[in-house]
Amino acid sequence: MNMHGFMTPADQSEDHEVTRIERIRQLIWTRRWFFGIVLLPTLLVALYLYAYASNQYESEAHFLVHSANQPQIPSASASALSLLTGSGGGQNEAMSVSDYLTSHDAVAKLRNEDQLVERFQRPGVDILSRLFGSNPTPERLLRYYQRQVKVKYDTDTGITTIKVHSFTPEDSYHIAQRLLQIGEQRVNALNERSYADEISNARRVLDQAEMALTANDAAMTAFRHRSGDIDPQATGAAQLGLVSTLAGQLAAVRAQLQTMAGVISPASPQYQALAAHAASLQAQVDAQSGKLTGRSGSITNDVSEYQALMLRRDFLNKRYEAAAAGLEKAREQAIQQQLYLQRVVNPNMPVKALYPERLRILATVLVSLLLVYSIGWLIVAGVREHAA
Repeated sequence: MNMHGFMTPADQSEDHEVTRIERIRQLIWTRRWFFGIVLLPTLLVALYLYAYASNQYESEAHFLVHSANQPQIPSASASALSLLTGSGGGQNEAMSVSDYLTSHDAVAKLRNEDQLVERFQRPGVDILSRLFGSNPTPERLLRYYQRQVKVKYDTDTGITTIKVHSFTPEDSYHIAQRLLQIGEQRVNALNERSYADEISNARRVLDQAEMALTANDAAMTAFRHRSGDIDPQATGAAQLGLVSTLAGQLAAVRAQLQTMAGVISPASPQYQALAAHAASLQAQVDAQSGKLTGRSGSITNDVSEYQALMLRRDFLNKRYEAAAAGLEKAREQAIQQQLYLQRVVNPNMPVKALYPERLRILATVLVSLLLVYSIGWLIVAGVREHAA
């Protein structure tokens, strides 16, 4: 019975199979450049992404650095004005905090206090994604950390965004939480330094004013001991009053003598007694006037030196009061300029792995290889056409 149509002879089936294999080989050989440049690398990348690459989880947090006298969310016009005038108004500090979070100092703190290396070397993480080395150098760790942790400052809103990628949800959340705490510590350190600088300058001015006032008081005390007079100015006024009184009495006695000269003889005992009294008053006036205007040890010299010391003390008192007011004002300004780190968005605990973005990476690789292949094909076709 002829079974043609239902069964194929073995030799004919083998011929068909050989023909099919040859066609496949011929197709591969004909398209070998396409397979080698586009298809094979794409398949390798797909194999790595979907069969080998470890999942990475992202935790995100937002914070804002501002001072007490600064609006928490600066407007766009205020940001533009600060850029034009150069007045940061907390912007420079916020940028410095953002820079600090991606610096060697922050990495070292996380490494020593939060097992940063161990978090990036979890068991099961693929070799291309994990951190190499059981004890990586600070430079290698910093490069890897900056690849896994992104800190971006927005100049329009003043908000800093932290994005942390790691291989477990707990690690991403913990690192983001610790970065916020490190940022707060950095802000507190900036506040302490700024407060110390502001107060130290004002305190130095106050100390100088106090020292000058103390030195002037010491000079005044030494002058009083040297002169033996607490208030030469009051003593001078009293001495001047005494001289004026004696001069008045002398004038009265002389007038009386002139009157008696026309009545009695100058040789009379009464006239002689009055003349002696006038001479005594004259001697007293001369003596007391000498105390006022004498060349050495006179009250006038003491009063002059005393007035100079009093004038300087008045000036130093005003200087001290101004320095004390400046210190108080510096304290108020330092308090008003205190920076605060306000959490806008707290770190989230990731649930789904968002990275690596397998489809996007694979599509990017495929399109890039197709472009390379197309450019190469055009170049080869152009060379062949030119040669023909």
